[in-house]
Amino acid sequence: MQKTLQLLLKPGKDASLRRFHPWVFSGAFQKLPLGRNDGAPVEVFDAQGNYFAAGIYQDATIAVRILAFAPERPNLDSQEFWNQKISNAYRMRCASVLAGEISTNVYRLVHGEGDHLPGLIIDFYNGHLVIQVHATGMYSYLQPIARALQHLYGDKLKSITDKSRETLPDSFWQHKEYKANIVGEAGVVEVEEYGHRFLVDLEKGQKTGFFIDQRENRQLLKHYAKGKKVLNTFCYSGGFSVYGLQGGALEMHSLDSSAKAIDLAKQNVELNFGNAPNHFLIQSDTLKFLKSTSERFDLVILDPPAYAKHTHVRHNALQGYKRLNMEALNLITKGGVLFTFSCSQVVDMPLFKGAVLAAAIEAGRSVRVLHQLCQPADHPVNIFHPEGEYLKGLVLLVD
Repeated sequence: MQKTLQLLLKPGKDASLRRFHPWVFSGAFQKLPLGRNDGAPVEVFDAQGNYFAAGIYQDATIAVRILAFAPERPNLDSQEFWNQKISNAYRMRCASVLAGEISTNVYRLVHGEGDHLPGLIIDFYNGHLVIQVHATGMYSYLQPIARALQHLYGDKLKSITDKSRETLPDSFWQHKEYKANIVGEAGVVEVEEYGHRFLVDLEKGQKTGFFIDQRENRQLLKHYAKGKKVLNTFCYSGGFSVYGLQGGALEMHSLDSSAKAIDLAKQNVELNFGNAPNHFLIQSDTLKFLKSTSERFDLVILDPPAYAKHTHVRHNALQGYKRLNMEALNLITKGGVLFTFSCSQVVDMPLFKGAVLAAAIEAGRSVRVLHQLCQPADHPVNIFHPEGEYLKGLVLLVD
């Protein structure tokens, strides 16, 4: 149990909090506490001493992440507080017909600021839960969070895995013991998404194991794939490939630079279709392949990793998106379709559209927007925290 810090804002530094933004930067406070205070509960007051909000402190540029605004004054040491927060997130998933969808047993349970739990990600995989903490302060509450998950799921809970070792800085772990398995054991598990089956490596897979945020976009792809020769770049575990084949793709080409990813895509296609003679595996760097191949495709999927995680590299990221999309447009047959995405938080939709526009001009292709895509309902965006809208995509008709 840590002592609650009471921090006073500088005059004029309360504007973002009045707009209910959940981050408070260190420079906004009149005085910061001495020593290491990661995880300490905080009460924030304006310059006149009026109570504003409560949150969690960490020794970083973002000094406080807000969990509740006035008049609520939560007790972070209370298990009931965490039970209620996790329960609220689950009820929202039930309302959006995710938790009760019989053909889908994989979804995001907690999406950070979108669920008023900044810095916390929890994904559900057929009874297995994976936690990733992105803020060192939040990590102090891992145990009450785990207990809240046990309280929520009861006997349906098979395991809880912590993958925060991948998301928190190395310096954070110097004096901490890390253990991935909090409850039970988890390795490779089988899940279902809209009736499609996937193997997910919860301990060694990318992020929490599977790119849950593309679920609705994969479902949309299925309607465009029939009779088409499809190229799925950055395929990872073959999510788009499985949906495309289910939709009747004439050929599906799964491309990734990672041998592990290629093997996983192969396994997932076989899990759903057995031996699929129209599924072709390509291990290659995507940009090199796009530049060197003489093949043409009716449908191309570009779902690269984040090109920019900070604003100072945003320009380079935009140039990267332009080059990637230009090379893909050059390979698409007349009347073909491009599914193109960015998951870079610092690149918003107008900037991303601008990069794709520049790519179309350079490629000399006429392009029309059929769909503008985003993350699904289990990845909610807090309207007061626009930074949470990280995934954006376009479906383009290429003439």
